[in-house]
Amino acid sequence: MSTTRPCSPGDRGPEPSGASGVSEEGAPSAAVPAGAAAPSGPSDGMRETGGRQIRRLALEGASGVVPLARDYTRQALYAWGWLPAATADQRAAAEDVLLVVSELVTNACLHAEGPDELVLTCDDKVIRLEVSDRGTGQPAPRTPHRAGRPGGHGMFIVQRLCLDWGVVRVPGRSGKTVWAELGAPA
Repeated sequence: MSTTRPCSPGDRGPEPSGASGVSEEGAPSAAVPAGAAAPSGPSDGMRETGGRQIRRLALEGASGVVPLARDYTRQALYAWGWLPAATADQRAAAEDVLLVVSELVTNACLHAEGPDELVLTCDDKVIRLEVSDRGTGQPAPRTPHRAGRPGGHGMFIVQRLCLDWGVVRVPGRSGKTVWAELGAPA
C-alpha cells in the first residue's frame, strides 16, 4: 500500500473533505475552537455533501486529544448508524474505526507536535479518517514488525485494518494529513 498517494485506488478524488484547508466550495475551512467538539448542524463541523457526511474536530492546542477524538468519532458512528451494532461484525467494524482514529491521533502526538484537526467522511461503503498535523515525518509501519515488543505498532495496525491509507502534503504549507479508509459494516 502506498503511503504517499493523495487518494485511494478507487480515485475518490483529491481531498474532498477539506484536508487541504479549503472546503469543497473553495472557501477556507471553518475552525472549531480548540478542544471543543463541533456542534451539530450543517454549517459548523458537520455537513452532508452528495451522499457523504463530513464531520470536523479541531484538536490544535487541546489536551486529552486521543480520548477526545475517540469520543467524537463514537458520536459520529452513532449518528451514521454504525452504532449501536446489531451484529458482532458491525461491532468489530466500529471498534476498528475507533482504534485507527486512536492510532493516527497518537502518532501525531508522538511524532508531529500534536494533531491539528480530525476529519471524518462517511458514505454508504467507506469511512475516511484524516488527521492533520504540522510534522515533517513520513509515517510508515516499522519493518520488521516485532509483535512481542512494546511500541511501534501504530501504522502496522492501520495498515492491517484499513482498505488503504496514505499521506497528503500541500505544496507551500507545512505539515501533512494522514488518511485511512475502512469499509462500512455489512
